[in-house]
Amino acid sequence: MADYETIKYETKDNIAIVTVNRPQAMNALTSQVLDELYDVFGKISEDENVLAAILTGEGKAFVAGADIGEMSRLNSVEARLFSERGHRTMNRIENVNKPVIAAVNGFALGGGCELAMSCDIRIASAKAKFGQPEVGLGLIPGFGGNLRLSRLVGKGMAKYLIMTADMINAEEALRIGLVEKLTEPEELMAEAEKVAATIASKAPIAVSIAKDVINNGYDADMKTASAYEVNAFGIPFASEDMKEGTAAFLEKRKAVWKNR
Repeated sequence: MADYETIKYETKDNIAIVTVNRPQAMNALTSQVLDELYDVFGKISEDENVLAAILTGEGKAFVAGADIGEMSRLNSVEARLFSERGHRTMNRIENVNKPVIAAVNGFALGGGCELAMSCDIRIASAKAKFGQPEVGLGLIPGFGGNLRLSRLVGKGMAKYLIMTADMINAEEALRIGLVEKLTEPEELMAEAEKVAATIASKAPIAVSIAKDVINNGYDADMKTASAYEVNAFGIPFASEDMKEGTAAFLEKRKAVWKNR
């Protein structure tokens, strides 16, 4: 495993834990952070022992945004490349073949909100804050925020949050569907690990395929999405896990999964 300067990486049983580790800068996303996140999720994808991942931030912020100091020095061409870098990282997290849970411990603003939205499930501390404040800086969200936010909370609410640059609390984020679950701050990581462990206890190949079908079918018309699901449904039937899962059910015992 490579050594990282801006993130921490550890494994706990079959769960990978990735922590953005720039607390002195509220974990702001620089080009280096984006590249290190891209790299570590590539490793997570290839590690057969990892069945789920948790992404969080060190200190009182999840990620408070992209690094304004770095962005302030960019010209138009460089800004486009920075946006491409962000999209590359968010897309890898969104499409990695393992479920990814965002444990949002504090501020998730701008690029931090976009990072959380690239995860499959968001669990938030009651102290978490969310927002896309870019228009207040003369910018727009550039790491997928315009796109993912509208898909999560609806077009009208996404326009409201982005155009007003309003910051919302965790309870409001839950109400509008931006997060799936709230916890007390001291219980956040335990709850994230509990959810990750629950997912990891299921058939890995089935979890991976289900994620893929949801991601790829979400924006497709129903006819295309239905065909995609029908084709995907047959894939697990060629696996040992399907045979094991159905046998365990019929024999009233716990399944022992093999395919990872």
